[in-house]
Amino acid sequence: MNIRRIWAIAANVFRGVLRERVIYIVGLYTIVFVLAVLFLNEVSVGTEGKISLDVGLAGMALLGLAVAAFEGGNLVRKEIEKKTALVLLAKPMSRAEFIVGKHLGLSAVLMVLIALMTVIFLTIMNWRQIDYGFGSMVTASFYIGLELSLMSAAAVLFGVLTSSLMATVLTFTAYFMGHLSHNLLTLSDKIEADSVKNIAKGIYYIFPDLSRLDLKSQAVYGLLPEPGVLAANAGYGAVYVVLLLAIATWLFSFREF
Repeated sequence: MNIRRIWAIAANVFRGVLRERVIYIVGLYTIVFVLAVLFLNEVSVGTEGKISLDVGLAGMALLGLAVAAFEGGNLVRKEIEKKTALVLLAKPMSRAEFIVGKHLGLSAVLMVLIALMTVIFLTIMNWRQIDYGFGSMVTASFYIGLELSLMSAAAVLFGVLTSSLMATVLTFTAYFMGHLSHNLLTLSDKIEADSVKNIAKGIYYIFPDLSRLDLKSQAVYGLLPEPGVLAANAGYGAVYVVLLLAIATWLFSFREF
C-alpha cells in the first residue's frame, strides 16, 4: 500500500467531516456537562465528584460513538452512491488504500474530538474543585479514542455491506453487544443448557470485547490496570481494527460500480 495515497484519502476525510460541523459536538458536550455537574451538585451531596467524573467520561464515549456511527456508516456508502468511488479507484489506488484511508481520516477526527472534550472535562473538574487522578483520566480518555477507532472500523465495514442508516444501527448494536459480551461469557459458565451456553460464547467471539478498552469505572477511583494489561488491551483493539478493515476491503473488492 502507498502511504501517500492513504494519507491523501485520510486528509480529505478529515477535512470533509470537520466541514460537516461535527466540531459542534464539543460545544454540546460542554453545555450538557456543565448543566449536569450543576444539577448533581444540588441532588447528590457527598457523591457529586465521582458521579460527575463518570458522567463526563460516559458523555465523551457516547457523543464520539454517535460521530463514529453516523459518519463511518456513510463514508464508503456515499462514495458508492455518488459514483465518486469509480473515479478514485480508476486512478492507481487500491481498494485497501481507499478503505484504510477512510478509516484513518475518521479516526483522526474522533481523536481530536476526544482530546478537546478531555480538556474541557478536566477544566470543569478543576473549576468545581473535584478531585481526580490526572493520569487515570487521560488514559481512560485515550482508550475511549481507541474504542471509537474500533467502532469506526466496524461502521466502515457495515457501510460497505448495507445502507447508511442500517450501517449506523448495526454500529450502535455492535457497541452495546461488545460491552455485554464479557458479561454473557461469565454468565454462560453458570448456565447448564449447552445450547444457551454456546450462543453466549458465540456472541462473545463474534463481537469485540469492549470491556477491555473501557477504563471509565476504574479511572473514576484513580485506578488503572497494570501497564502490561493496558498494552495487551490496546493490542487487542488494534488487531480487531485490522481484522475489520481487512474484511471490509475483501467485501469491497466484490463491489461493481
